[in-house]
Parts: sequence; structure tokens; C-alpha cells
Amino acid sequence: MKIVLAGSGTGGHFYPLIAIAEAVHDLAREQRLIAPQLIHMAPKAFDEEALFENQISFVSIPAGKMRRYFSLQNVSDLFVTFIGFLMALVNLLRLYPDVVVSKGGYTSVPVVAAAHLLGIPVIIHESDVKAGRANLFAAPFAQRIAITFDETASSFPAKLRSRIARTGIPIRKAIAHPETEGAREELGLDTSVPTVLILGGSSGAKRINDMIVETLPELTQVANIIHQTGKDNFAEVGTMSKLTLEKSTSPSRYYPFPFLNTLSMRRSAGAADLVISRAGTTTIAEIALWRKPSIIIPIPETISHDQRTNAYAYAHTGAAIVLEEGNLTPHLFVSEVKRLLGDRALLASMADKSASFGGADAARIIAQEALTICLSHEK
Repeated sequence: MKIVLAGSGTGGHFYPLIAIAEAVHDLAREQRLIAPQLIHMAPKAFDEEALFENQISFVSIPAGKMRRYFSLQNVSDLFVTFIGFLMALVNLLRLYPDVVVSKGGYTSVPVVAAAHLLGIPVIIHESDVKAGRANLFAAPFAQRIAITFDETASSFPAKLRSRIARTGIPIRKAIAHPETEGAREELGLDTSVPTVLILGGSSGAKRINDMIVETLPELTQVANIIHQTGKDNFAEVGTMSKLTLEKSTSPSRYYPFPFLNTLSMRRSAGAADLVISRAGTTTIAEIALWRKPSIIIPIPETISHDQRTNAYAYAHTGAAIVLEEGNLTPHLFVSEVKRLLGDRALLASMADKSASFGGADAARIIAQEALTICLSHEK
């Protein structure tokens, strides 16, 4: 059995594929199947260690990005995509996998198009409320369409609805379950106050970082602050925070990190009473699985057309509140943090409502569909 995983470029596309690969291995062991051969096709190996740990081989397939604005690069990238399509065609002919599982994004287009031409079954997964162009392109010839939000189904033609299932987002096993013990002892957190975990993604979020640094004197009065700044922003945040923390009565309650590895993330999530984050759907899904109330600050629509829609769809469950970046002021930000931390009943209610977002079994559901297709070819 051979399964090709397509799509990369960002962690939001790549790590759900890793979660599916984990589930494929688990299901194969449970069902006493021969271990499938897994191949990842994308322009670059986003995380070589994760590929190695999950026995996934890598094949480089170039892909061009189609921008939503006029650019001469759109012309040259069409040529790159065509070259990628030819390379995908050759590699798929050589490997002839049983199924292609695509996470979408422009990096998946050459592989999915080549699979369709060769009659190889395709499963796609869409993270966002509004389906992306790559998945809208792939949907007519996808055998299964997995979605995260109920609203996403309306993005696809009505004749395809029978192929659609809401699964949630596949989340890696190591990150899905927070450790309730460890973070407080490891960091020496002040147990007399609650803890706020701030996530800007692995590359950080400068607007959020600036807001946190500016409001540290007020925040550290009421909470421990675990702050993932992003590797590129850590030095700047460190310099600025030293100045603002001079005004704080509890500067030792601030814990900045350039990046939280898997163990540190699980422990920080376990210690957190409130999470503040951007609105990437994978991050939202992780917060929901952690059963943590949250403040979501989406990237403005001028930069990302997805995050604002995703944020409000999740907030509709009652598990989060949304603060628009364009309306965000230090006073409003601190007021909302204090309001939530001061209302334990509201925090508990938000945590309970996060369960409705679902997705705990997403990786296994998609992996089982892939294995079912593989096994059908052996009959």
C-alpha cells in the first residue's frame, strides 16, 4: 500500500498531514496490516525531523503560487506549476500510489492534477470556513472531501455534498493533550494568580508582541504570562520588555520564549487558564482540544482573507471572543483579559463550549478512508 501526502508551505498545511500519517501507522498496527509506504510531495520538506520520525519519504515537486493581485510572477509561476505537474506525473507513474491525501494550498496543485489524470483516488481536507482555490480546483475529482467547519460545505457545488464530511482538523498526538503537571514546577509559576498563554505562531506576530510588551505592567499584576514571541522577534521583545517591566510590581511573572517545543507547549497549555492567539485553524483546533477559553486576534482581511472568518466561526461556539486588530487598543486588550480572568464561571463555560468544535478523531477518520481505498485495490 502506498499513500502520497500533498501540500506544505506552512505548518497549518504540513502538520495535519503528519497527524494523518501518525493515524495511518496506528490503524495499520491495530488492524494488523502491512505498514503502508508514505510519500510526501511538496516543493520543500517543511520539517525533515517530523518526516523521518513518521517514516515518510520526501519527493520535491515545484509549485507556483497564484496571487490574488496582479503580478508578473503569476505568469512565471504558471510555468513553475506546469513543470511541477510534469514532475508529479513522472513520480506518480513510478510509484503509482493507491491514494493521494491533499491538505490543499498551491503546493498541492501539481500533485493533485497529476493524480487526477492518472485516475488515482484523491482525498482533500479543507481547514478554513471558505474553501481555498486549490481545494475548489480539486473538489470535482476528489473521492472524499473533509472539512473543519459546517459552513464550509456551501463553498462546494451541491452535487458534491455527498462526498463531504465534517471531521475537524487532524492534530498530532503529541500536541493534542496538555500536561496538567509540569509547567508550573518547570517555570516556577506564581500559583496565586492565573496563567495566560500567548501564541503568535512559530514565526511570531509582531502586532500581538508589541501589544503584550506595552501592557506587561498591567498584565503581570493579575497573571503569569507565557509568551511565544517567534524566533525572529525574541531579541527585540526581550529588549523592549526589560524596559516596560521596570514599571511592573511582579516582573518575574513574565516568561518569554522564542518557540515552544512539543513538550513545552503541552505543559504551557496545561498550566494556562486563558490562551491568546491568532486565528490559524490548526491553532484554533489545538486550543479547542485543550479545552481552553481563548481570545482570538485574527490577521486583518487585507493580509489574510481566512482568519477573520475562521475566528468568528469558532467564537460562535461560545468558546472564544474575537478582538479585531484594527480596533485593538492597550486599554481594551487589558480590560478584556482582566474581565475574563476575573470571571471563573465564564472561563469554565467557554472551556466546556470548546468541546463542540470537535476534531479529536479527525486524523483517524481521514487515515481510515485512505486505508479503505488502499485495501479496495487489493481485492
